[in-house]
Amino acid sequence: MCPPTPMTPELTLDEEGIRENIEAYIDMGVNGLVVGGFISECWNVKLSDWFRYHEIVADANKGRMDLWTIILDPSVHQALEKMAFVEKLGYSGAEVMNPAVQLRTDDEIYDFFKYMSDHSNLAICLYRTPVSGKVLSFDLMKRLADLETVVAVKQGSLNHAETLKLRRELRDDFIVSEPWERFFLDDLRHGGQVIYGELSYIIYGKKRHLMKEYMDLARAGKWEEAYQKWAELRPVGDLYDDVFLWEIVKTATYASALAMMKTWYEAIGLKAGPMLPPVRDVAPERKEWLRARLKELGVC
Repeated sequence: MCPPTPMTPELTLDEEGIRENIEAYIDMGVNGLVVGGFISECWNVKLSDWFRYHEIVADANKGRMDLWTIILDPSVHQALEKMAFVEKLGYSGAEVMNPAVQLRTDDEIYDFFKYMSDHSNLAICLYRTPVSGKVLSFDLMKRLADLETVVAVKQGSLNHAETLKLRRELRDDFIVSEPWERFFLDDLRHGGQVIYGELSYIIYGKKRHLMKEYMDLARAGKWEEAYQKWAELRPVGDLYDDVFLWEIVKTATYASALAMMKTWYEAIGLKAGPMLPPVRDVAPERKEWLRARLKELGVC
């Protein structure tokens, strides 16, 4: 899962809140966290806070969940400095977005990841997304999947047909994860292994058990029963799609969409706090609407 970062009213990292949330994730049964990227607001923090945030998460986690970082830097050298830092803290991998500036051709992007793979032992998950300004081509994906430490892709184009095509064309042990819970049951039936780098399981609150139940039923081969649980979850999933995922599709950015997720977080009893400027927070009436809708759906 990919959680938001609690902030204090003074707009600093809420260390106590981060630690409280991590205990809550453990209690929920979350088995891994992906931190340090857009949802964590780490694109909008000082470099020193980026490092401190990863230290807090690692210390609070104490080895109980698998930890991955997210790298958004266009400089491979800055990226490698961050990767070396988190590797010493016990992180096992890095989700890496291809550079948003300068490196645009397939050969340039390949060279970026080849250099990174040659100079870090961390596992690498690619992030195939329009947010980067260039969605990785199918031909480039085949080349990148052959790099020794590149083990997966977060298929963030939000085009499920492309997810299925990548699974057909890339090597059998390469993980292609669709970060959209709506498709996860179908993914489990057709070669999907994990839902990576999103936050549906956390935010589903009191309806979370339905997701766990359909996953367990699917893995037992009880597809019709799994579908019934999946269908029960759809009103909550539709709300998540509407207030978060479709906003990302419309804008190719997480910034404004994340404010609603922070409101959702607090509604289910997790720590979130304000958005970091210059990103605007949600208007009070919009927050009230979301809280009321969540109560109506039985999420909180």
